[in-house]
Amino acid sequence: MTSTNFPFSAIVGQAQLQAALLLCAVDPSMGGVLIRGDKGTAKSTAARALADVLPRIERVAGCAFNCPAGAPCQHCEVCGEGGAELSAVPFVTLPLGATEDRVIGSLDLARALQGGQRAFQPGLLAAAHRGVLYIDEVNLLADHLVDVLLDVAAMGVNSVQREGLSIQHPARFTLVGTMNLEEGDLRPQLLDRFGLMVEVTAPRDKKVRSEVVRRRIAYEADPAGYSATWELQQQALHRQLATAQRLLPDVVLDDAMLDLISHLCCEFEVASLRADIVMHKASRALAALDGRLQVTPADLRSAAELVLPHRRRRKPFEQPGLDRERLDELMQQAAPPQSEDGCEQQNPDQRQNEQGESEQQNDEQMFAAAAANGAAPRIVVDSSAARASMGRRSEALNAPRGRVVRAVPDDNPSSLAIGATLRSAALRDPGNLQVTQADLHQQVRVGKRANLILFVVDASGSMAAQRRMEAVKGAVLTLLTDAYQRRDEVAVISFRGQAAQVLLAPTRSVDRAEQGLGELPTGGRTPLPHALQLALETLERAAGNAPPLLVLLTDGKANVALSEGGDPWRESLAMAELLAERGVPALVLDTESGYLRLGRAAQLAHTLGAECLTLEQLSADSLALTIRARMGAA
Repeated sequence: MTSTNFPFSAIVGQAQLQAALLLCAVDPSMGGVLIRGDKGTAKSTAARALADVLPRIERVAGCAFNCPAGAPCQHCEVCGEGGAELSAVPFVTLPLGATEDRVIGSLDLARALQGGQRAFQPGLLAAAHRGVLYIDEVNLLADHLVDVLLDVAAMGVNSVQREGLSIQHPARFTLVGTMNLEEGDLRPQLLDRFGLMVEVTAPRDKKVRSEVVRRRIAYEADPAGYSATWELQQQALHRQLATAQRLLPDVVLDDAMLDLISHLCCEFEVASLRADIVMHKASRALAALDGRLQVTPADLRSAAELVLPHRRRRKPFEQPGLDRERLDELMQQAAPPQSEDGCEQQNPDQRQNEQGESEQQNDEQMFAAAAANGAAPRIVVDSSAARASMGRRSEALNAPRGRVVRAVPDDNPSSLAIGATLRSAALRDPGNLQVTQADLHQQVRVGKRANLILFVVDASGSMAAQRRMEAVKGAVLTLLTDAYQRRDEVAVISFRGQAAQVLLAPTRSVDRAEQGLGELPTGGRTPLPHALQLALETLERAAGNAPPLLVLLTDGKANVALSEGGDPWRESLAMAELLAERGVPALVLDTESGYLRLGRAAQLAHTLGAECLTLEQLSADSLALTIRARMGAA
């Protein structure tokens, strides 16, 4: 069973991540696990390593749908002939650039051209049936593929209706996705489909970090040899998972525990009932993995830390996570019952003291006990380890990716419409199917484009007081909320003192945007010309990626020139003219306060060809409506 993947048992510093993956292996019906965290924290390493410890499944040899013996798919041509075999659990990687045809399956072109037979070519969803579908950087997956995954994950069936085909086949798989929040978040519908979620961070204990480096260097020097040194631990974990899968049907979760699950979900304001179901499954899987037939409150608490954090987040800018003190308080109030052997269960405070050690401490103990040859003790999972779719706003015809809406004749297609091409050839000569260049058709796709909203924020002392700056931040966050819901990119430039700076490069991560605004300093002079120049440069670098909108928040009182001896106000108007010449749509929010007002923000808006509004005129709702109207006009 030696593999060139990094051994799952050798991973250090990520105990909760390992626990979540093992739970999904025990009960694949939980829906998989989402692994979120910074780059270089073993997310992909752990996900790929899981494949080597999964117990084998029985399937028909050569079956493209991974049919179990005795239950063939009606479209499978080998199930009636092939014999049963024990096979590794399918572990299928879904590339970000995969086409929809490759994912869901399509017409078998070779057989259609050779004999005119209409046959189905299975896709990645068929290959992942009864296994794991792994998506690296799942938050970057194209929207049309996300839609497909949502449908299939909900039904457990892949339905293909295209090119004259009408086929359904089972597609039940465990989703394992990794992502970096700096690249943007997931749509809420897909986020809820992941049964468990783990937030991964790099170990902060120097001993743990050095052990991580030591093991990784040894693995890279000799992958096969290093994997062989962990073979005994891998086999032990393999047996542990097989035993847990056999025990799982007999694990009991009584009514008192079920009531506690519902109580926790209500107290943490979790809307999705899927949370209750997954907590039930995760608690039983924890008990089975520990070799027990009775779920304990400790199992429930561990399950809550994996199931609830990504479901209780109700607002775009609310940080993910779970209030552990509140969780302990709720567990303590629940008055856990005695176990079957009559022993009183530990209260939450005792469990927290005895099992609430840091992840680094747990891992340090694990590798401290390791033998000199790299062996490690058997992995044990304990309680400490363990709206409608908004979419993007701009629709683009003839997009390289997206939903196919029609096919048109084209003798040099970039994306061949197979069905329309074959139909054209068949209609031209029904008795002799021969495709010529005149039969070729091009697929016409409709995709979705994100927009780029660039906020240019005046943080100078001319805005009077910190209280006024807080009002500006609130206005920007309202705009970012709308951007989050519609999957747009955002960027923030602030200007104060002698120059402007890019506070946030174009991103879809609203968490990063909020953090950047939270650290936005105030005071000093007003380098407005430099801010507009930097905005122009930022938009030019992003040209072609996303339609832009410039949102400028300023009182217009420029007093720092670009050139020595220059006029800051005239330079500001000149930069505004350049932006207007390039057709950049803009919106100006006048932040000037006081009885006597110069009205320079309005003059700037006139030069930009933009609408000018004051913050006093705008509520959160009207501000969102204004931004939508400007993006629609753009």
